[in-house]
Amino acid sequence: MWDQKQFTLPSRARGSYLITDQVVKELPEIRSYKVGLLNLFVQHTSCALSLNENWDEDVRADMSDTLDRIVPEAGPKGEALYRHDAEGPDDLPAHVKSALIGASVTIPIRDGKLALGTWQGIWALEFRTAKHTRKVIATIQGEKA
Repeated sequence: MWDQKQFTLPSRARGSYLITDQVVKELPEIRSYKVGLLNLFVQHTSCALSLNENWDEDVRADMSDTLDRIVPEAGPKGEALYRHDAEGPDDLPAHVKSALIGASVTIPIRDGKLALGTWQGIWALEFRTAKHTRKVIATIQGEKA
């Protein structure tokens, strides 16, 4: 069996956000699967999805800070680093971060629940300074109970 639907994440500015509870709320269909896979795909090129720490908020803040150090918006003296800046200095850095982290995650479903590890949660990582609304396509494949 297959199910697919689209949902929208809340409009947020740069940061790393735990969205596990929203995913479960948006996808009650998960409960009807005995075994399966949930694929989440964000339809944008300046944000990402990831699986990571679900308990300590500092991990999310540290992740955002680390990515900003890896892919800065400007050089040490404020100089431009990139040609592509059509939407501002955070434009290309957001695309690079999205390419590094990725636009999708796949999570196993077992007995009607996401089979995440004890400390795992689903993250939405927003790489733009201004708030953006993001659309996610959720596809479930599996055997229903």
